[in-house]
Amino acid sequence: MKNIKFQRRFQLPLRAFGSAFMIFGLLLLSSCEDSFLDVVPDNVATVDQAFSLRNEAEKYLFTCYSYLPKNGDGLYNIAMLSGDELWIPPQDLALNSFAFDVARGLQRSFDTYMDVWEGRWQGGGPNDLYPLFDGIRHCNIFLENIEDRGKVPDLQEAERLRWIAEAKFLKAYYHFYLMRMYGPIPIMRESIPIDAPESELFVAREPVDDVVDYIVQLLDEATPNLPQIITDSQNELGRITKSISTGLKADVLLTAASPLFNGNSDMSGFTTREGVPFFDTGESTEKWQRAADAAKTAIETAEASGHELYTFSGGAFALSPKTNTKLSISQALADRTSKEVIWRNTQSLTWWLQLQCAWPINSAQPDWTAQKILAPTLKMARLFYTKNGVPIEEDKTLDFSDIDEVQTAEEADNLDIAEGYRTARLNFDREPRFYADLAFDGAIYYLESSGANEKLYHLRSKFKDYAGSNDVFHYNVTGYYLKKLIDYRYNYTSFHSYREYAWPEMRLTELYLAYAEALNEAQGPVEEVFTYLDKVRARAGLEGVKASWDAYSTNPSKYTTKDGLRKIIQQERGIELAFEGKRYWDIRRWKLAAKELNEPVQGWNIYGENEESYYQVTTIFRQRFASPRDYFWPISEYTRLQNPNLVQNPGW
Repeated sequence: MKNIKFQRRFQLPLRAFGSAFMIFGLLLLSSCEDSFLDVVPDNVATVDQAFSLRNEAEKYLFTCYSYLPKNGDGLYNIAMLSGDELWIPPQDLALNSFAFDVARGLQRSFDTYMDVWEGRWQGGGPNDLYPLFDGIRHCNIFLENIEDRGKVPDLQEAERLRWIAEAKFLKAYYHFYLMRMYGPIPIMRESIPIDAPESELFVAREPVDDVVDYIVQLLDEATPNLPQIITDSQNELGRITKSISTGLKADVLLTAASPLFNGNSDMSGFTTREGVPFFDTGESTEKWQRAADAAKTAIETAEASGHELYTFSGGAFALSPKTNTKLSISQALADRTSKEVIWRNTQSLTWWLQLQCAWPINSAQPDWTAQKILAPTLKMARLFYTKNGVPIEEDKTLDFSDIDEVQTAEEADNLDIAEGYRTARLNFDREPRFYADLAFDGAIYYLESSGANEKLYHLRSKFKDYAGSNDVFHYNVTGYYLKKLIDYRYNYTSFHSYREYAWPEMRLTELYLAYAEALNEAQGPVEEVFTYLDKVRARAGLEGVKASWDAYSTNPSKYTTKDGLRKIIQQERGIELAFEGKRYWDIRRWKLAAKELNEPVQGWNIYGENEESYYQVTTIFRQRFASPRDYFWPISEYTRLQNPNLVQNPGW
């Protein structure tokens, strides 16, 4: 599938136009587009024409792909700005994000923000999110036609089976995306004719366990006929493989086993109109074992397909082990050749995202070329471990009680902090992922243009500095800058040059952590849990869990219990997958959002001109999360007026 780059300012709604190779299918299949229902268009003859030849049928397959979420864009990635990882300038000065409205507690049911059920425009702007039921409708139409061996006569059987598998995967993914947001959803097993009786058109939501089983069934049917690897990367990069399909199955079952869906007593009175419970409120350990088995299969499939943890070995210059470790962490995402990435979403490229993360290198570079608006919160800066691989509040050898205390960087710090520079205590003695993912006042950062000089660039971010928050529109609100998502080959000049890459939807480390989590919940702290946790930690330059906690933690027995190890795994996942759009879904499925999203959003005082005024912990916003209401998205009242059979989520 050819890579298509969407420009936000000129992008038309996907359901109306789409990209170049999708125009044919979408224009001809747009009847009933104001309804979420999976309805066959009435121009059947045109649909038949779409499946008369291979080339036309392939266009329809790409139409099914076109609904994949654009997660490589800070505007459209729901999880990137709906939670507490990143904060942006208020009043929509730099980015008009409806996800950011969700983070600020402004969600509503009458014109729902980030409404992927309908995918409608909102606020007068092109919030052409993902009308995922439209995507499912197209998958069903595609499957019904491509499974008919009397159609597309020039299509070879092996390719037909592969296309069927891809459409089933996409159908499963869209159902999962909806379930993760809304909980129980209608299962759209097949297309509904436009002249069907009202009883068929007004579909109803189904229990979440039924939804999960149906998604898993689709993935199990799809996986055998998917390719092991993509050999034609020029034309097929981004298309679905066995590793992607088994990885998604692991994610689905991990979500289904988590407290939000498994034994959630808050949903005990939530039923269909006939009184059937949407949730089984009895907790099941078997669900965790099922998730663990799926994750292990996904790992084995991925590794057999050549996926492995990324280690930086490129570049023309011999670099220190510390710099190589940091580049191994960040480039695992950004390097187009990274074998750690299992699923690259070529529908979503990251040029604009990197622009929103980057900061000016000197006073000659204008802020609009390096906008620095995606700002990690102080909470996230605190989340990373100490250099000893344990939480900052547990390290018995290091004192972080005064995080805003200012100290001077010494020679031993000079690959992380500019030697002689004075910065906050919180920025010293941290693990490699802290320095790989974040930049801050005084932070060293390595670029390809640095050559052999690993200490060439450091950030200056007080108010009057060239990377400070003195621009009217493009400024950083926390004092922490997002380094992780920027390819180190970015050329920091006044004529900005970002080396875009396809958004990494799934990495091998995610599967390792999923397996460790599910196995601990199913069996407790067995040895294999530590095996996969320690693989992730080793690449991050840390000792294993047992060694780190034994030597440095004030709670050395923490890892010996299921509850203690659960906390370790959750923090490990929060660090390793930080800023990748995973944390928001994680704290929801763990039922921790009521705690995490009811805490103040904090940063440094970005208007400070000297270290005394700058290093002041400042509250930017006080989040409010209403439990259990906010754990699930409301179904828009507009949608419920169309279909009275849809029961609203509790609290809305």
